Amino acid sequence: MFSGYQAQAQQRKGWSPQGKGAAIGGAAGILGGALINKRNRVVGGAIGGVAGAGVGYAIGKHTDNKRKKAAALAAERAAANQRIAAANARAAAAERTAAAERAATERQSVASSPGSIARVAGATTLVAASAGAAQGFAATPPPAIVAAGYLPNNQFGASGTAYPASEVRRKSW
Repeated sequence: MFSGYQAQAQQRKGWSPQGKGAAIGGAAGILGGALINKRNRVVGGAIGGVAGAGVGYAIGKHTDNKRKKAAALAAERAAANQRIAAANARAAAAERTAAAERAATERQSVASSPGSIARVAGATTLVAASAGAAQGFAATPPPAIVAAGYLPNNQFGASGTAYPASEVRRKSW
C-alpha cells in the first residue's frame, strides 16, 4: 500500500537547557515545599514547584547563553586563524617569487659580464641556490625556526667548530 513511501527515523532532540533546568528545579521545589510546609503539603509543593521551575529555567537559560557565546567565539577564532593562514601562504608565495626573480636577475648579470673564473663559480653556486629556492628552501631559515631559538648549523660535521654533531645550533642570546 505504501511501497513508494520510505519511513525515515526522525532524529530525537534532547531537552533544552531551559527545559532541563525547569524540570529539575520544579521537582526539587515540590519536594522542598512539601517538606517545609508541614500544615498543608499540597500548597507548599505547588508553590515550591513553581518557584523551583522558575529558578531552574533561569539557570538553564544562563547556561545556554554561555554555550552559544562560547560557540560564536570559537567560530570567530577559527575564521581569524584561516585568514592568518591565508595571509602567511600569500606572503610565502610572494617571498619565493621574489627570491626566484632576484636569482634570475643575478644570474643574468653574472652571465652577461665576462669575468674571472670566480664569477663563473659564483654563477654556478647562484644557480644551485636558486634551484633550492624554487623547491621552497630559502637561504635564510624561516622566522619560526629562528624564533624558536634554533639556527641552521652551516659547519655540521666540521670537528673544529661549535656543535659539530648537530644539524641545528641554539641561540646563545
